[in-house]
Amino acid sequence: MEVSIENTGGLGRRMTIQVPAERLDGEVKSRLQSMLGSVRLDGFRPGKVPLKVVEQKFGKQVQLEVMEQLVNSTLQEALTREGIRPVAAPNIEPKAHEPGEPLEYTAIFEVYPEIEGDIQYGFSIKRPVVEVGQDDIDGMLDNLRRQRATWNTVQRAAGQGDQVTISFEGTVDGAAFQGNKAEDVPLVLGSGSMIPGFEEQLEGVSAGDEKTIDVTFPADYPSSEVAGKVARFNVRVASVAEAVLPELNDEFAAAFGVTDGGIDALTKEVTGNMQRELKGLISSRLKSQVFEGLLEKNPVEVPQSLVESEVMEMQGMQQYQGKSPAELTADAGKRVKLGVIVSEVARQNQVQLDAEKVREMVELIAASYERPEEVVQWYYGNQDKLAAVQSSVIEQQVVEWIVEHSGIAVTDEKMTFTEIVEEAKKSQG
Repeated sequence: MEVSIENTGGLGRRMTIQVPAERLDGEVKSRLQSMLGSVRLDGFRPGKVPLKVVEQKFGKQVQLEVMEQLVNSTLQEALTREGIRPVAAPNIEPKAHEPGEPLEYTAIFEVYPEIEGDIQYGFSIKRPVVEVGQDDIDGMLDNLRRQRATWNTVQRAAGQGDQVTISFEGTVDGAAFQGNKAEDVPLVLGSGSMIPGFEEQLEGVSAGDEKTIDVTFPADYPSSEVAGKVARFNVRVASVAEAVLPELNDEFAAAFGVTDGGIDALTKEVTGNMQRELKGLISSRLKSQVFEGLLEKNPVEVPQSLVESEVMEMQGMQQYQGKSPAELTADAGKRVKLGVIVSEVARQNQVQLDAEKVREMVELIAASYERPEEVVQWYYGNQDKLAAVQSSVIEQQVVEWIVEHSGIAVTDEKMTFTEIVEEAKKSQG
């Protein structure tokens, strides 16, 4: 078998394979001979049909079948022999075949990128130093109280945290737009439920007031009809109400499913949840910085076919909804590059997937469900879901290795729990 390889630019390859005629003819003849015992033709007893007749009757069909099988088998032989890893199944271009001539075809594909030399780590990161304090815990409990708040109507001007019941109608350039009006809408001032600037202009209104306010829709607003445009709203205020928060007692704890241990048990559970959240936020912040550093210091070319495949997968993810095709492609390219670099870091430094850490992450995910043990079983019975967890774990192991062993500059940065939470919200939004 003769193999020649042409670099078509970047990661593209064109591999031409020529299979000797003797191999093709020998396999065709062997296949025809194996048929002799089973072929039935009029005028011949079973098992007594001459080879020449079988060849005349089935030769072309058998040759096509053998050629297809030879393409599949010799392609794998050639790839293995040359040490080549295609990104996806190659496109096959067959050449016209004449009797007695070698079987020849061309395979076109992209190969996985290779990083030459050692991974470069010449960057610095900041490691958050954060503690969950009593003020943070009290603030979280207050948030829970607000979720269970009741509302008492008041005869005063509205302020932050108050609920106003309003009706409104808006126009852009004097014309109505989809969703421009509503009746008797309860709105908590400061909740961020409306577009920026809307709630702030309602501070100080009282029941019975009418007010005209101008706001600008964000440039990335989902509706292109109003995105980036100034809207004028005529607002009527029906009522103003203030929140009445429930007391922190055993009854309050029971409302959140904590029936044993009362408010002390709820506080302990809230504290544990906050500490787990903090651990994840610190891990995510370190990962983000490490990955940005790796991308900057280790440029790598990635196969377009992998990027296109990644785009298709990302289109079904919530965090990528609303992004343009160009933005999706850029993000996909970044994800693929990171995948290549992270794999190389793991290979060069013998970072092996830790099965115990995989189990810990699955159990952490499952802890937020009513029947966590069933969720754990479901993950271990679903290979795709488990693979996603394994990928996340090996990424985290690589980040930990880099932080501890690569020699990058790591400086501690003191932050509050609120600061790191708000920073995470901004990065996601």
